[in-house]
Amino acid sequence: MSTVTASTNVNAPLRTVYDQWTQFESFPQFMDGVQKIDQLGPTHTHWKIKIGPVEREFDATITEQHPDERVAWHSDSGPCHAGVVTFHRIDDNTTRVITQMDIDPEGFVENMADKTGLLDHRVKGDLRRFKEFIENQPHATGAWRGEVPRPGQ
Repeated sequence: MSTVTASTNVNAPLRTVYDQWTQFESFPQFMDGVQKIDQLGPTHTHWKIKIGPVEREFDATITEQHPDERVAWHSDSGPCHAGVVTFHRIDDNTTRVITQMDIDPEGFVENMADKTGLLDHRVKGDLRRFKEFIENQPHATGAWRGEVPRPGQ
């Protein structure tokens, strides 16, 4: 299992950045290899991704969500991964976004991508493209501000 951590400062207000992150169906616009995400319910998504020649589909569950603070998830099927993204107000128009993902690559291509640093590079690139995406929008394309308590709370 590998852990990938990345962060960036986005030149947009905290609420705007958080609201955009909750629009999972927009992820293919800035996440390399993500072909499609379907929002199946408030806490369930279905992903179609492509890493090199390998295409995968999997379901993921949002395990914790607190508006303007954090979103955590884990995969339910397919490649095993989990992660959290946190949002930190720097000032009225700057938000720090920090992602941490634990990834257990599946198959030869994913293992090679992990060993050569491609997964780390991809996650950091996705975050950079998210920054560009939101900074070039007049506002978030939508929002879901519901709470998902941590399991056991």
